[in-house]
Amino acid sequence: MQTSNSSRASTERAPGPPRNSYAQQAATAALTALAPAAWGTTYIVTTELLPPGHPLFAGMLRALPGGLLALAITRVLPRGHWWWKATVLGALNIGALYPLLFVAAQRLPGGVAATLSATQPLLVAGLAVALLHVRPTAWRLTWGVLGVAGVGLVVLGPQARLDVVGVLAGLGGTATMATGIVLTKRWGLPAGVGPLILTGWQLTAGGLLLLPLTLAIEGAPPRIDAGAAAGYLWLGSVGGLIASTLWFRGVGRLPVGASAPLVLLSPLVAAAIGVALGESLSALQTFGFALALAALPAAQLNAPKLSRRVTRGGPAEARSEDTGLRDAPAQPGTTQEGLTR
Repeated sequence: MQTSNSSRASTERAPGPPRNSYAQQAATAALTALAPAAWGTTYIVTTELLPPGHPLFAGMLRALPGGLLALAITRVLPRGHWWWKATVLGALNIGALYPLLFVAAQRLPGGVAATLSATQPLLVAGLAVALLHVRPTAWRLTWGVLGVAGVGLVVLGPQARLDVVGVLAGLGGTATMATGIVLTKRWGLPAGVGPLILTGWQLTAGGLLLLPLTLAIEGAPPRIDAGAAAGYLWLGSVGGLIASTLWFRGVGRLPVGASAPLVLLSPLVAAAIGVALGESLSALQTFGFALALAALPAAQLNAPKLSRRVTRGGPAEARSEDTGLRDAPAQPGTTQEGLTR
């Protein structure tokens, strides 16, 4: 009899999460969204204020000063295997990403660069299956595709030109950031380490990787006038240290399928800036803008269901994101905190 009751209990409807968990996730998502919103200013700042032809120097200044400031504030250095993990994350999220973004911004129209970056949620979904053993829900995957389509409608036009180097840089930057998101989620955080500490490690590691490359490839720094100084300061503070801290905090707390679509805000903010500067949107572009905006909150939700049943002994190779990452095993040396909703 007890066996029968136990069997029936294993297939009963799973209790839903506490009501305040949805409010907490919404608040976390809103705060995390400020990061890609800040990154949406990169294109206008790069093209209007920064001297052309120095993407490595721009990436290095965006990373290293903020990273050293974070280390000075927190006074916490990596320990054990986190030395190489912080270096890998710094190389992916900072050292490779920043110069690739600047190359794409300088060699491609903003619309093409934005559309390439908007494909990131789809890359994250594929990497999540391979590295996290988390299968993205059809709901979130669908909204990810719709979000990319919406961005494409907003920013791609008949005048869009393709530059091979620019396209490769855009795709490379998208791939490195997608890999960085998934590895950040997989490794979590060691005990006692917060987002500012992790951000300081990564910005410093990425900036130090860029420093010798900058000197070897680009030589002497460019002439910096008042406009360029303001641009570097904005990208290094708001677009660098502050935005990265908010981003890594959100990546650690949100399901991977919910955090990745937030990057769609970056091209949307860039488009909004263009409108504010006098550009106009056609009816099709306006529809695309609305579609991409709708994808942002929709991707934060699970698919609406009349009932949800949980069975034991299901396949472990690819858990659905409907279960969150609470089922993911903690990695050695990390806490489970960074892997839960």
